[in-house]
Amino acid sequence: MGMTGGVLAIDAGNSKTDVAVVTADGRVVGSARGGGFRPPAVGVDAAVDRVEEAVRRAFAEAGVDAVSHVSACLANADLPVEEAGLTRALAARGWGATVEVRNDTFAVLRAGVTEPRGVAVVCGAGINCVGMLPDGRTARFPALGRISGDWGGGWGLAEEALWYAARADDGRGAPTALAAALPAHFGLPSMPALIEALHLEHLPLSRRHELTPVLFATAEAGDEVSRSLVTRLADEVVTMATVALTRLDLLTEETPVVLGGSVLAAHHPLLDEGVRNLLSTRAPKAVPTVVTAPPVLGAVLLGLDRTRASEEAKSQARTHYNPPSPSGGAPSGGV
Repeated sequence: MGMTGGVLAIDAGNSKTDVAVVTADGRVVGSARGGGFRPPAVGVDAAVDRVEEAVRRAFAEAGVDAVSHVSACLANADLPVEEAGLTRALAARGWGATVEVRNDTFAVLRAGVTEPRGVAVVCGAGINCVGMLPDGRTARFPALGRISGDWGGGWGLAEEALWYAARADDGRGAPTALAAALPAHFGLPSMPALIEALHLEHLPLSRRHELTPVLFATAEAGDEVSRSLVTRLADEVVTMATVALTRLDLLTEETPVVLGGSVLAAHHPLLDEGVRNLLSTRAPKAVPTVVTAPPVLGAVLLGLDRTRASEEAKSQARTHYNPPSPSGGAPSGGV
């Protein structure tokens, strides 16, 4: 049984996938969570198979086997050619009559704005930025790491912290408290011990991301090298946002700049202050906020935009994912 006017929303990140089945009037009638979406690691078919497991559970809860439109915001959909390939792969599953695939950063953006207009910067494991306008125009970056000019993200910050700490320890670089703080986090006595543990994989690669919070704590304690890295990240966040605003001719208009991802959502005071101060200088009309709603709401709203759902339907969906606070107002995140 198909659902006329219904939307299947998919927010598939590297670590987890959230799906929702939404009626034309904005009611969420089915939802499920699945594993991470990593086509580069397992191949497109296997990655979509993992999404399908969650889709089938959400469909079963909703009592349907198809919808009118599939709105999918996917990690690793970084280039137009990748979006096209993933669109074909999802369309072949027959979940909906139409399919639209976007990079998952668009889900964070749409979850944080009242209309499809604004810019989002997401800093979690990596860093990315997108912008959009109601007429369909977008601004984006390849976000493929250093080969596409990126700097920052949790993984990048951890690597930078290790680099500075190693050089401080052996005399090639300036002194920094990171040289003691990073090995101490893993219960190790020195940077040489940490370097050895990482090189011989006594510490798994997956644990390097734990060093990013150590970097921020060391910066807050006053370490100059650590503070310089946090300051550089603030500069990168604002540079990406300003370029996206400029591309969309929004620099002189009051425009939301939505901040998301684990690093930006952690409310590190030094980073928050740096972003706020730099935005006030370079993009004074920008209105920065930290998104509080889950990204799958963004995929839902993009689907409802596409199917020309009413504003009442979108409000219904927002309330499901971002209910009013006990005081009666909707929660919001400031910077």
